[in-house]
Amino acid sequence: MCLTDLPENRVPFPKPANYNADDFLIALRYYEAEGRKDFLKNDRIMNGKTDTNNQGAVSIDFLGGNYDYPEADYKTREKIVQAHKDYQLGLLYFLSNDERVPAQLRREIGKWGLAKDEFADNGNWPFYLYIREARRMIGEYVMTEHDCKGSVQTPKSVGMGSYTLDSHNTIRYITPEGFAQNEGDVGSGCKPYKISYGSIVPKKDECANLIVTNACSASHIAYGSIRMEPVFMILGHSAATAAAMAIDKKTAVQDVDYDKLAEKLKKDGQILSL
Repeated sequence: MCLTDLPENRVPFPKPANYNADDFLIALRYYEAEGRKDFLKNDRIMNGKTDTNNQGAVSIDFLGGNYDYPEADYKTREKIVQAHKDYQLGLLYFLSNDERVPAQLRREIGKWGLAKDEFADNGNWPFYLYIREARRMIGEYVMTEHDCKGSVQTPKSVGMGSYTLDSHNTIRYITPEGFAQNEGDVGSGCKPYKISYGSIVPKKDECANLIVTNACSASHIAYGSIRMEPVFMILGHSAATAAAMAIDKKTAVQDVDYDKLAEKLKKDGQILSL
């Protein structure tokens, strides 16, 4: 989400067509219970704008609203995307306009708005929903937390990751005591780790001419680190090299000579181990 607090470029948060203020009372209750006002993680970028992310227990993550997306048809996906937009804009409209929200908090949220000169032909809203994690291949090797934490010897490295094992909350439910409870948040650091060639190639009896980088073979926790864009570039480099070698040798991608692949990758500047 790209926001700004520059008055000359700020578009006030619009009210969604199906807005129901009561949908967002949990934000007010969260504020009253915790005194927290940090509903937005507004990281500054150029020209008075932000790269805004979720922050805290109640924020712009639409918890539970994404589950059907991976297997949904295009029409259903459009509805899910719209529901995310309605939730996010509805929350921000509520916090900056509803008279039940204390005036100081309304002012703090209301100083932000959409950037007039961003996504100008799409209502100043991003064109695409950010799909962090959906369907993933089960390949020759499945990367797990053990690989990321260095507690196993990861075979056939074709690159390295290092980002925190990171997942946002995945669901909110009501406890037997009547409290709202989030679940699924993970943030656990790890040192640089190897990513296996087996995690980007399928099982040979399923497909012999495919290499998968972004939807690679990894558990939910491991993927929370691997899914960083620089890692996708690293894996893309290695995948392209392996594909070229498979084509030249007229062989399955699983049968690429790993020692020759590693030699070529290191020659080209790829980092395979510390």
